[in-house]
Amino acid sequence: MSHETSAPLGIGLIGLGRHGSRYAKHLLHDLPDARLVAVSRRRTTEGNGLASAPIVPCYSDYHELIADPQVEAVVVVTPPALNREICLAVAEAKKALLVEKPLATTAEEARAIARAAQGSRQTMMTAQTLRFDAAVVALCERQGQIGVLQYLSLASRMEPHGLPEDGRGFGGRGCLLETGIHLLDLVRYVAGDDIHTVSCEMDVVPPEGAERRIVGHLTTSGGLVCLVDVSRVSSGRIGRVELIGTEGQLSADWCAQRVIQISARHGAGDWPSAAEPTVLRTLRAFVRSVRNGQPPPVSIEDGKRAVEIAEACYTSARQGGQVVPVEYL
Repeated sequence: MSHETSAPLGIGLIGLGRHGSRYAKHLLHDLPDARLVAVSRRRTTEGNGLASAPIVPCYSDYHELIADPQVEAVVVVTPPALNREICLAVAEAKKALLVEKPLATTAEEARAIARAAQGSRQTMMTAQTLRFDAAVVALCERQGQIGVLQYLSLASRMEPHGLPEDGRGFGGRGCLLETGIHLLDLVRYVAGDDIHTVSCEMDVVPPEGAERRIVGHLTTSGGLVCLVDVSRVSSGRIGRVELIGTEGQLSADWCAQRVIQISARHGAGDWPSAAEPTVLRTLRAFVRSVRNGQPPPVSIEDGKRAVEIAEACYTSARQGGQVVPVEYL
């Protein structure tokens, strides 16, 4: 459905935690084509939590926000364990949707959201924000210079957060869903192919506990090997993707915002990337898709498939790292 009008798109934001506040900031100050018309948060006794926009209505019940006639599109930035019921309510209301990754905590929940999204016929997008990172975008633009891909290596390492997993809304699951989901989506995006099989090892396997370290060996339908390293055990942060091709290598570091090339044919290169908040870029893409009636750059189906790959990783880890197929339903 197209919303091609001169008036800014009315957006309702569900979730005003640390990450949701980033969305609110951009919606209030950086997007002339959209305006924040309502928010929903669990605690409303202290107002809406927006010091720069105190008059924006705040609902303690997200159903009331979805029903607000000023809300044309809904942005969901809640703990992912809550996403299923919220997304289904948005789909039933026939309103556009942007939902933060991971789309859900299990493949079953992700599939339910995807079915509802398809039935709604509205613009619905998963906020896999790493696709919009400047270093990753620059890497994709240069990918053709390294020839045919031979394999990929991706890593995301972060410091321990010190919070109990049960209180973080990941259904008892850990770093694979929290940060590794970026890599599972990026593998499909860069390789241009689906993951066919996975073999994964974790330090602890849910439901015994939330994993803090995972090493995965993923293979695409076309036979491309992808190595994935995700952890929350050390100080400092590392975030990178390396592409190894027949004519050279490319790596993107989204923490340092650099792209490095090694190639006998094209020479060496080291380029800084112009950092811009990925949340802002994601919001711009979503608003543009809603207003123009075009398919979003990251679909709900994309979000579902990333969770389905994660589900296969958990299954493999429970089986001691056995190779298991990914089930896309």
